[in-house]
Amino acid sequence: MNEHETIQTRYARVAEVLDERSRRAVAASEALALGWGGITAVARATGLSRTAIRRGIAELRGTVPRAAPGRIRRPGGGRKRIVATDPTVLADLERLVDPATRGDPESPLRWTSKSVRKLAAALGELGHQVSPQWVATTLRDLGYSLQANRKTREGTAHPDRDAQFGHLNAAAAACLAAGDPVISVDTKKKELVGDFKNGGQEWQPVGIPEAVRMHDFAIPAWGRVSPYGVYDLARNEGWVNVGIDHDTAAFAVESIRRWWRGAGQARYPQARRLLITADGGGSNGSRLRLWKWELQRLADETGLTIGVCHFPPGTSKWNTIEHRLFSFISQNWRGKPLISYAVILSLIAATTTETGLTVESDLDTNVYPVGVKVSEAEMAAIRLQRDAFHGDWNYTIAPHAAPGGTIVS
Repeated sequence: MNEHETIQTRYARVAEVLDERSRRAVAASEALALGWGGITAVARATGLSRTAIRRGIAELRGTVPRAAPGRIRRPGGGRKRIVATDPTVLADLERLVDPATRGDPESPLRWTSKSVRKLAAALGELGHQVSPQWVATTLRDLGYSLQANRKTREGTAHPDRDAQFGHLNAAAAACLAAGDPVISVDTKKKELVGDFKNGGQEWQPVGIPEAVRMHDFAIPAWGRVSPYGVYDLARNEGWVNVGIDHDTAAFAVESIRRWWRGAGQARYPQARRLLITADGGGSNGSRLRLWKWELQRLADETGLTIGVCHFPPGTSKWNTIEHRLFSFISQNWRGKPLISYAVILSLIAATTTETGLTVESDLDTNVYPVGVKVSEAEMAAIRLQRDAFHGDWNYTIAPHAAPGGTIVS
């Protein structure tokens, strides 16, 4: 065994249990024992720098002050932190990542994503020598983290928004107090049918995720579905009509009709009025003639007086069905490919909550053509009574015949 191997073996035996100062002292002792050329030989054997070994020799000889007991280096020793040698680097980093710089055309990263590599490169162009790792560590220390966008801005609020909420709540409370049904309706997001990726995560054996298609291109033979939901506020029950054709006003009212025939009529046998709360747009929009025409047909069929209260513009997220029904359906089928109609219906019907939510679902194979027009004469025949407050959002449609069959003038 040569001398180099002997030094390397001895050093490796103790290096793991020594601190920086002790390793320096051991290496310096070996170098002193070898004499001329010892610093180079020990540096090659131990991997320590020549500077560190020379420092250790100076400490052993007492020509430089040693660190105080309990310290590895003397006070002020070691490499200076970047912020100490480059006092403007933090300000420049925060200027690059501050959201306010989005409107600053002078910002180097005005039009690029702010990865740590790009931030480090941009700081380099400003004269700062930093690594991407330093940028990542410093951003965390400054209280930054990777975050996605959050939907919080509703746009310009309608001046009568709060008043409409009050009107809607009062109408719903009056109906519920009278024992009449109040339902919240809307169309859930359209879904592709097939082995496509569905958002969310599901428990699977490690390393064996469920395989789905690479691209989300609709397959015409399978199509897509439009789940239209009806949520009963009083009974915490949901009904979802899964349509396979266009999401039109006729489809929306047919969904309400199916709920009434399948559940509502049995739940409310004495009901004479139905209140519907709905968004102001979509297939149940407040301006749609076909929506009102189809509601008139439903009123005539059931004998119910149908009241409608629309949510103000930009407030669809407050619709009760969104957070009482649709959110739980999305949770129940997260990470599960919607490979068939049967799977979709089963996942919807299996949705429950700790507060007692139950859901029923049905497949609607009817065809709902788009572009259906309602004439002026047909509109004039609708028994439409607009409320004094925002009649465009709040109105009632009465049946042409009373429940007993008497014609109402």
